[in-house]
Amino acid sequence: MNTKAAVFRISALMLWIAATILGGPGQTQQLLAQQLTVCSGTFALCTIAPCDPIPGDDRQVLCHCTVNRGYSAAAEPCQKPQQIADKRLIHSRYYPVKSYAICKNDRPWAWCLDKPCIIDGNNPEAAACTCDIAKDKGDYVIVTSSYTSATCTTGMISSATVEQIDQATASLKHSKVLPPFPILVLSK
Repeated sequence: MNTKAAVFRISALMLWIAATILGGPGQTQQLLAQQLTVCSGTFALCTIAPCDPIPGDDRQVLCHCTVNRGYSAAAEPCQKPQQIADKRLIHSRYYPVKSYAICKNDRPWAWCLDKPCIIDGNNPEAAACTCDIAKDKGDYVIVTSSYTSATCTTGMISSATVEQIDQATASLKHSKVLPPFPILVLSK
């Protein structure tokens, strides 16, 4: 099977899961007005995930995330992994970041928090997550340890607004198991 066909099949499965089991693709990139819930278990981490278009879908992208185990944070109630046919479904969650660059352009980015993800059957450390496309929500961040002129201009990547990162950090300040790190801002 070629790469485009594989992406299309994974995309179709993810859209079906979102529509039938999870009640649709959800709201695009809502602000984290509420406190985050600390979860423990298997989750997808999309903080620096590159994303690809889903053929025929101009509202969502397929992001290439890592599978992690341990503590993480969610805006929705914690969900355990689920077996759907021959695929394993997990959700993308937040893990505190240490540094980021602020981007002030109108480039679209992907909002992945709490989104459905399918663990790669050939690589249990990788997951494909169906994330909403976000644009024109204000300054957004790219989680990175170094800043270059291409940081805010290259490709579609999973992200959040500066305000959302600030809210997530504030929400986790009193967590005993998932406290935030001091964040180094690499560009302003």
